[in-house]
Amino acid sequence: MTQTAETAVHLDAVRLVRGNRTVLDDIRLTVPTGSVTAVLGPSGSGKSTLLAALTGELVPATGDVRLFGEKVPQSSRELLAMRKRLGVLLQGNGLLTDLTAGENVALPLRTHTDLPSDVIDALVEMKLHAVGLRAAKDLYPRELSGGMARRVALARALALDPPLMIYDEPLTGLDPIASGVIMSLIARLNKTLGLTSIIVTHHVHETLPVCDHAVVIANGRIVFDGTPEELERSDDPLVKQFLGGEPDGPIAFDSSARSAA
Repeated sequence: MTQTAETAVHLDAVRLVRGNRTVLDDIRLTVPTGSVTAVLGPSGSGKSTLLAALTGELVPATGDVRLFGEKVPQSSRELLAMRKRLGVLLQGNGLLTDLTAGENVALPLRTHTDLPSDVIDALVEMKLHAVGLRAAKDLYPRELSGGMARRVALARALALDPPLMIYDEPLTGLDPIASGVIMSLIARLNKTLGLTSIIVTHHVHETLPVCDHAVVIANGRIVFDGTPEELERSDDPLVKQFLGGEPDGPIAFDSSARSAA
């Protein structure tokens, strides 16, 4: 498939292996530039493995992974340069506890740029303002609620103005109100900053309203790729079991059973 400016992420016949076990096989996926794409699936389905391939942490056994038309490199120097174009929000936030919120946001700017301190300070203010936490600049992570800490981590992920944002289970550990704030923020930032966003999650009902593209992974493969509306109308037994939260069905609860299938 010819890559265009309209394609942010493209995976072609990708097989991903952990140890001696094939986690995902024959993965073919195109993420349009400017979209908010949900990668959904039960725990242990391979969502984090797919994320590792997108960030270059895991090299595919077969197939190609391309970001904005360029193959994800393997050399350390080229990989570091590529990762500057990625913003990743980790489910554990990854904030350094001995740094304030502002210092956490400033960290990638101080590490990867030669900008003067006053410019970095101004950028930190802008990023914190974008997530509604300008007043929390001098607070330490222990002084933040779970939702506030997640938003600080988001501001840090946006520090280098990456064109592609990847959210790894962004709602883990958050209450319904904080979850709503995070999802609304993801949608607003994607639109106002002209981003492409990939949300890796098992929180279906909270995520689908802000997405325009949905992918479901189960039993080592992609079982659905389409719009949220098409997903909700799907008659596929795998999709119906996942969306309905049914314990019995083609998706095995026991991971060893799923591997043997």
